[in-house]
Amino acid sequence: MNSGTASGDLHADLLVIGFGKGGKTVAAVMAGLGKRVVIVERSDRMYGGTCPNVGCIPTKGLVHHSRKRRPTDPAQEWYEQSVRKVQAVRETMRSGNFDAFNNTDNVSVVTGPATFIDPHTVNVGEGVDRRAISADTILINTGSEPVVPDIPGLRESTHTTSSTGLIENPTLPSRLAIIGGGYLGLEFASIYRQFGSQVTVFESSPKILAREDDDVAAVAEGILIGEGIDIKAGTQVTEIRDIDTGATVIYQQDGRQQGLDVDTILPAPGRAPATRGLNLDAAGVRTTERGAVEVDQHLRTSQPHIYALGDVNGGQQFTDISLDDSRIVLDQLTGAGRRSTSNRVAVPHTLFMTPPMATVGLREKDARAAGHRVRIASKPIAEIIGMPRAPAVEETRGLMKFVIDAETDKILGAALISIDAQELVNTVALAIRHGITATDLRDAIYSHPSSTEAFNDVLAASSTAEQPQPAAG
Repeated sequence: MNSGTASGDLHADLLVIGFGKGGKTVAAVMAGLGKRVVIVERSDRMYGGTCPNVGCIPTKGLVHHSRKRRPTDPAQEWYEQSVRKVQAVRETMRSGNFDAFNNTDNVSVVTGPATFIDPHTVNVGEGVDRRAISADTILINTGSEPVVPDIPGLRESTHTTSSTGLIENPTLPSRLAIIGGGYLGLEFASIYRQFGSQVTVFESSPKILAREDDDVAAVAEGILIGEGIDIKAGTQVTEIRDIDTGATVIYQQDGRQQGLDVDTILPAPGRAPATRGLNLDAAGVRTTERGAVEVDQHLRTSQPHIYALGDVNGGQQFTDISLDDSRIVLDQLTGAGRRSTSNRVAVPHTLFMTPPMATVGLREKDARAAGHRVRIASKPIAEIIGMPRAPAVEETRGLMKFVIDAETDKILGAALISIDAQELVNTVALAIRHGITATDLRDAIYSHPSSTEAFNDVLAASSTAEQPQPAAG
């Protein structure tokens, strides 16, 4: 109804702090039921939350544009055009999110940082612009923020950037160092290498993707290295020194100190719940040792009328989890109150390298450790005759691997590195949730030519393991 520049105190049925996926979904439903809703967002650049503004949507846009660049296209010019196109999409989504709520009679969008003054009230703004907003029910949906590791010189360096700063800068870094080889770091490594940057990834673990089975991690690493990404695993970055031509990353590897000169440094060790400034103590809301808002399986905080959704509650940091959080909260507010985080089964995840790597369920090593007798169905994409889409689009890199319970024929998990893996994994996840057998998935009729019909081929060639055995590595 009103933007955040207006003054005056407000009372609402529902106050949502943060414009992310979970909170805005609950807000829309409750507003549709006639409830008075107020959404507070710290920044006018974040209407709609992290995903459409600085997360999923712009980064996947850059994935798309980076892959369209031909060797003859000037790297800097192509990158600058790509950033402009991605920003245009972002602006459309941002304004669309704002207008969808601000043009609704019983919803107010207020812009500014929120600070609790008691369990039912927050202050937004300062001085004459300060307004108090109280509500019967409050959702904390403030998301997460980048973690900058405590490395001497890193924070002070003029060449250190955040993921947000990197994707908004129209200048392509010629030499990019990424500190952290997790999903965020590897995704950015893949994007910027395709745009033409020299990319070096520093990972403290002995290998990247250490949680995955060795065969899966090796395929993913081979693809990244094959594209020219320099992965320095088993390294410890000890210092950043600014120099006339950029910065030097000082690191230890194999007991030796070495240095690498770069233009831009992206710390990518992960993200932490964004609770700074909320003054949660005044609300009587407890936090965990890691700084997340403490919640129960129904996402209630230590105050029964306050819920925490999305990254801020310390759960998995994915937009799809935030959406499911909204379902749990809505069931508490308008339903039977039975839905909880314990209902989640087979949540898929995707690393958007190219081709993407998508996983769901148990890894082979975890299934064996849990005592399952397993069959493994695995094939390199290049050897899957029944997947003509891969050679048709000239993307035959990757692997499909299924972990199957040898006694029940149920699918326990899968790792898919292939064209369309981010879509294929959803079919596998659905099969796991509903107890569809590997035989059923193998014998299903899929459209042709499609990537899904690879299941016909891969699942026809599974090996049996009679006894639990440790996975390699």
